Amino acid sequence: QVQLVESGGGSVQAGGSLRLSCAASGYTYSSYCMGWFRQAPGKEREGVAAIYTGGGSTYYADSVKGRFTISQDNAKNTLYLQMNSLKPEDTAMYYCAADLCPATIATMGGLYEYNYWGQGTQVTVSS
Repeated sequence: QVQLVESGGGSVQAGGSLRLSCAASGYTYSSYCMGWFRQAPGKEREGVAAIYTGGGSTYYADSVKGRFTISQDNAKNTLYLQMNSLKPEDTAMYYCAADLCPATIATMGGLYEYNYWGQGTQVTVSS
């Protein structure tokens, strides 16, 4: 069974940066898709970014383009989300998800229902 564990969340002032990590285990294949999602109180979960580990294709939500960067370290089986120029609107619980890649990377970054999820890490941005 695939297991995902997020870390790196915390509190930061607007304009600051954080780097989230997602450690993955349990995969028997080398290529799959992984995504970052977030959910704020009273709001629906939204896709933030996604990556295809076999080829490096990425997707970013319009709200984070130019500010967030998704990357991977295959040797460590770890996914990262570098978040710069943080805004109060970025405050949310951030979740890591993983699955095979049955759709486009854009779909994997938004509408696709992933089978495997982490427990989440809280990001709070103050003004």
